[in-house]
Amino acid sequence: MNELVMLYADGGSRGNPGPAASGAVLLDSSGAVLREVGDFLGVATNNVAEWNALCIGLEAAQALGIRRLAVRMDSELVIKQMRGEYRVKHPDLRPFHTRATRLVAGFDDVELRHVPRKQNALADSLVNRVLDQEAHRTDA
Repeated sequence: MNELVMLYADGGSRGNPGPAASGAVLLDSSGAVLREVGDFLGVATNNVAEWNALCIGLEAAQALGIRRLAVRMDSELVIKQMRGEYRVKHPDLRPFHTRATRLVAGFDDVELRHVPRKQNALADSLVNRVLDQEAHRTDA
């Protein structure tokens, strides 16, 4: 698929660390949802959840055969680390950086951009749905 696809990715934890989840939403050029992927992580930090969101989003895009991707995240840390503007200092984040870098290399074109949280509402909503589902599952 050669059209430009939007990837919105977000991660969050309720407590830091605390119950954490990642979510990624892929949209085609008309704004239609191509795929949503969510992942409950157990207890993790917000940064781990954000990095995992990018990775699962990139993997979903790869599985769909997408070649051109515009990534949008409200995590300035992840975006700047992916662009090489910040070093990845924390040992827990290095494997995610390595994984994401390898995945990005498999696309023809990837643009990474930090956006305000309100512009990442689809992915944020997915993260909260995953966290709420897990909370209800463990309460039952």
